[in-house]
Amino acid sequence: MQFVTKQLRPAIVALLLLTLLTSVVYPLVVTGVAQVAFPAQANGSLIVDSQGQLRGSALIGQHFDQPQYFWGRLSVTGPVPYTAFNADAATGSSGSNLGPINDALVGPEGTVQARITALREADPANTAPIPVDLVTASASGLDPHISPAAAEYQVARVAQARGLSVEQVRQLVAQHTAGRALGLFGEPRVNVLELNLALDGR
Repeated sequence: MQFVTKQLRPAIVALLLLTLLTSVVYPLVVTGVAQVAFPAQANGSLIVDSQGQLRGSALIGQHFDQPQYFWGRLSVTGPVPYTAFNADAATGSSGSNLGPINDALVGPEGTVQARITALREADPANTAPIPVDLVTASASGLDPHISPAAAEYQVARVAQARGLSVEQVRQLVAQHTAGRALGLFGEPRVNVLELNLALDGR
C-alpha cells in the first residue's frame, strides 16, 4: 500500500497531466494561434474562384492538358490529381522512385518523351527548348508551381487558344509570379492553378 501511495500514484498523476497537456491543451493553443494569425494557411491555403466555388489549394498541383491552360509539372497522380475536394476519386501522393536514367522515364516510351511529344503536338510552331520542369515531376509529385521559363514557353499557345494577345497573357503570368522568399531563398515561381483561374476570370 505504501508503494502505491509513494510511487504509483504520482506516476499516474504525472501521466494524466502530461497527457492532458500534450494531447489537449497544446494542440488547442497551437490551433487557436494559427487560426488567428494565419487563418488561410491553417485551413490549407484554399483557392476559391469568383463564383465562390472551392477549386483547390495553392499548395497542391492539378492536372491540365487542354491548350487554353498552362500545364504544370508531371505528377504520378495524374490525370486524377491528389485533392481532398475530389471525394469520388481515389487519389494520393507518391513519388515514382525511378532513377534518372530509368527507361520508364527517359526511354522511347517513357514519361519524359511522352510529355515532350504532347507539348510539341499542342504547339507545333514552338521550336524553343522545353524547360526541364515541364517534363519532370517534383519529389512529391504535387508541386503547384512552374518556373517563369516554363510559363513563357506556353504563353503563345495559351494566347492563341484563348484569342488573347501574347502581351496580355504575359502580363497575367507576371502578376502571378512570386519572387524569392525574403529576396534570397528559393527561385521565382508561377502557381499554375492560380494563373489558370485568372485566365478563366477574363
